[in-house]
Amino acid sequence: MPSEFMRARVSQELEQALREMMTSRAFLKGAALFHQGMPAAGVYLVEKGSVRVLLATAADQTQLLDLVGPGSLLALSDNVAGGRYRVTVEAAEPTIAAFVEREAFMNFLGCHHEFCMQVVRLLSDNLHALYHKFRSVSAHPGRPRRRSLNEQLS
Repeated sequence: MPSEFMRARVSQELEQALREMMTSRAFLKGAALFHQGMPAAGVYLVEKGSVRVLLATAADQTQLLDLVGPGSLLALSDNVAGGRYRVTVEAAEPTIAAFVEREAFMNFLGCHHEFCMQVVRLLSDNLHALYHKFRSVSAHPGRPRRRSLNEQLS
């Protein structure tokens, strides 16, 4: 079962408000929406399909962090912080994702404080999910065995 690590599920009201700024893009299976280390250029809303959230490790390997589907807002914290993408996100299947440029998104939040508070809640939910995941890992000490991406998804 996928974790709640990097996903933020937006309300219908927020999604509708963002629609005017969104540009939908189609991604083939395996295509990257964005790469870890790139400057955060905007947020993505998964409309159809699913994406893998991946983290590059020190050993040039990739760790699957999450698998998310429609209604998930990606790269929220990276864009609010104004930094770089901290993960790579790629299409797990043919996917449609809407993109909102960072500057437009931040201007929108500055003008719509009611939605700004929703974003704060989404960021808080993501943080609490990360705490939960960390506690789960800490409760089972020992070195986990390396699993393939297909095993990690089940």
